[in-house]
Amino acid sequence: MRATSEAVEGNKVRLSVEIDEQEVDDVLDGAIRTLTRQARVPGFRPGKVPRPVLEARMGGAGALRAEALREAIPDFYARALADTQTDPIASPEIDITEGEDAGKVTFDALVQVRPVVAIPGYAGLEVTVPSPVVTDKDVDAQIDRLRDTEAELVDAPRAARDGDFVTIDLHGTLESGEEVVASGDYLYEVGSGRVVDALDDQVRGAKAGDVLSFAAPASPGADGPEISFRVLVKEVKEKKLPAVTDEWAAESSEFATVDELRGDLRARLVRMKAFQTQLALRQGAMAALAALVEDNVVPEVLVDEEVRQRVHDLSHRLEEQRIGIGQFLEATGRTEEQFLEELRAEAGQSVKGDLALRALADEESLEVGEDELEAELQAMADRLEVGPSEVRDRLTRAGRMAAVRSEQRKAKALSWLLDHVAVVDEDGAPISRDDLQAVLSDADEGTGAAGLEHDEGAGGSADPAGEQVVAGASTATSNVEAEA
Repeated sequence: MRATSEAVEGNKVRLSVEIDEQEVDDVLDGAIRTLTRQARVPGFRPGKVPRPVLEARMGGAGALRAEALREAIPDFYARALADTQTDPIASPEIDITEGEDAGKVTFDALVQVRPVVAIPGYAGLEVTVPSPVVTDKDVDAQIDRLRDTEAELVDAPRAARDGDFVTIDLHGTLESGEEVVASGDYLYEVGSGRVVDALDDQVRGAKAGDVLSFAAPASPGADGPEISFRVLVKEVKEKKLPAVTDEWAAESSEFATVDELRGDLRARLVRMKAFQTQLALRQGAMAALAALVEDNVVPEVLVDEEVRQRVHDLSHRLEEQRIGIGQFLEATGRTEEQFLEELRAEAGQSVKGDLALRALADEESLEVGEDELEAELQAMADRLEVGPSEVRDRLTRAGRMAAVRSEQRKAKALSWLLDHVAVVDEDGAPISRDDLQAVLSDADEGTGAAGLEHDEGAGGSADPAGEQVVAGASTATSNVEAEA
């Protein structure tokens, strides 16, 4: 078999495939053997049906040849993809141009491929990350968080302010006189916004004995009747934190002294900030690179596939938790249309990131050597518990070897990007890579934090390797491995 490729208009490639007559005969013989084993013809044992009888039952020799070609062409197409290193993004249009009746067979396969996008200015990108430096103030804040868990409330002979606790009698009535809120000796934290926003505005600055009256909607922005509130402030209390002493440290932690506790918290903060910085660098660099790609060059077929994959992954996770998609939407307060709109926007960004990384690999001539490809196939084989030659064969038959190389090139492009993007902190001050690497190295030597509160949004369930952002539309590593 021989295959050539030719780029055509509209981000498509035409593969021209020629199959020698001998290969066609081998395919035909194989099809006949298979059909002979499967056929049940009166008067003949299974596997012993003569070819003329089989041809007659199928409608003639031409029909048998057509069936054999229909079964074989997908394999020849996959081999052509591997030979020409073509990575399609949609199903091909197959046109048999010669040999439907006899002799060698030639066919064309018109396939859509990813566009080569422009990424102007990619070498001068800048990313803002949280400062990886741990200060004494950061450690003090963690100490205060630990102290806060053991705070006691004491009377405050002053006006209430945010963070204080007030004991109040709270009543609310509608215009009709119906009482809809009634709570006595209610301990309320000023500034928490737990009842209605207007309550904080009223009790902030109030003293014990004050009587407050105001009207407010039951929920922010809600239409309908307001509630008339009446509040009696009975007490104002403030938190009294324990003193920071060695005795407190010994009672409240596993450490005998405050210095030991601070040292442990600092080490844990170093690890957390390093994680935050790494994540912000990867996500910020990818977002900046993707922003260079024009929206109108993104193929809808890639966005559709990314949306489909994300919906599939979410459905699988919800099934594991025995949650229906309807329950999920209700819990998140979104309609199906809103959810799909958000998902499609995210998918579009992922596709842009994917295309941008491929373009960067082209711009910087980042290639994958045979030794690197073999190492990746070996890693895949280890995960699948099969031999690397079998993985290669499976991927070749599926026409996915080009996708494996593409993923490796994208990984190299990401490494290049992270090595070259300018890094600054929130104040715009440059962060040198030497300093950043020193922090990350220190973090690698630390341990996790038992008493350290982890800021949501600083990590959470996000992948520290930024894999979802990096993989982009293809989600190819997992998909390719599944096909292997």
